[in-house]
Amino acid sequence: MELKARVVRAMCLELEQRAATWPDKNVQTVYFGGGTPSLLDETELGLLMQKIRETYTVAPDAEVTLEANPDDITDGNLAAWKKNGINRLSIGIQSFYDRDLHYMERIHTASEAESAIRRAQAAGITNLTIDLIYGTPGLTAEEWKHNLQKAVELGIPHISAYALTVEEGTPLFHRIRKKQKKAPDEDLQADQFLFMSEFLESRGFGHYEVSNLARPGMESRHNSSYWQGVPYMGIGPSAHSYDGRNRRMNVSNNARYVSAFEREAVPYFEEEILTDTDRYNEYLLTRLRTRGGLDREDFEKRYSTGEWVAVLDELSELPEAFLSVTETGVGLSREGMLHADGIAAELFR
Repeated sequence: MELKARVVRAMCLELEQRAATWPDKNVQTVYFGGGTPSLLDETELGLLMQKIRETYTVAPDAEVTLEANPDDITDGNLAAWKKNGINRLSIGIQSFYDRDLHYMERIHTASEAESAIRRAQAAGITNLTIDLIYGTPGLTAEEWKHNLQKAVELGIPHISAYALTVEEGTPLFHRIRKKQKKAPDEDLQADQFLFMSEFLESRGFGHYEVSNLARPGMESRHNSSYWQGVPYMGIGPSAHSYDGRNRRMNVSNNARYVSAFEREAVPYFEEEILTDTDRYNEYLLTRLRTRGGLDREDFEKRYSTGEWVAVLDELSELPEAFLSVTETGVGLSREGMLHADGIAAELFR
């Protein structure tokens, strides 16, 4: 049996194993992500969805998302995905310019990206989110506007936008170090972030999290659960899980993951025991990345009025333009969102 099929079989076993100890069997969202889940064939995807439905209670209106590259979006795959309950696609577009895609070493073209979106919509999957990257060297303000306008014209209801980051050890990192490619410009990235937020909000999108914008009602239910601290179960190699107090990570190597189940061993290699301080810091970090920010009633219920006053005192030292104060709490403005992680870090215990 090929490795991919063995991984799927092991994932089905993990779904059964985890059900024995997971307290809540009700499933509101399912997300096929990490690696390239769109490479699962119809039978493999069907086995996983069948096991999920057999072992857990999947809500009738559950959001079921699959990450896909544009080149994987074929008529045949779309039909198989719909048949197995996929009702939302996350498509790694990155850019509608071939030059940018070449720089990021993507294998699809701009025309293939647009075609993939139209093909998905024609197949009846209209709940789409696309990834766009800003701050790539040479991307002008006008070109970034074109990328955003193209997404609007295509009827995309959700956009995840990220500044280009160069991870150490990647081929792009080595090419930049060897002066074969230009490094990203942080000032350019900041300008394009601010423009994106204003441009899309003026066209009906809500900038509800630093990297995510959506039309009303089209926010990612799955990712929003992460930011709200809702427990989640991760299945498969490299998957992370959170039970509300602690986090665990499955082994990342496919062969080792499969071998663990074939030996009836524990398939995860690390468990992180979160302290009260860890949870407090994560609460601040995730909430300040969202447009809703910190809700006073929720904060005081979790912690105390004294700590709420202390947080407000520290936030008051920020430039006024960075804050968005409401009757129920405080969050970050568009300009403040640019510095969300750094601001949260300053408030950490």
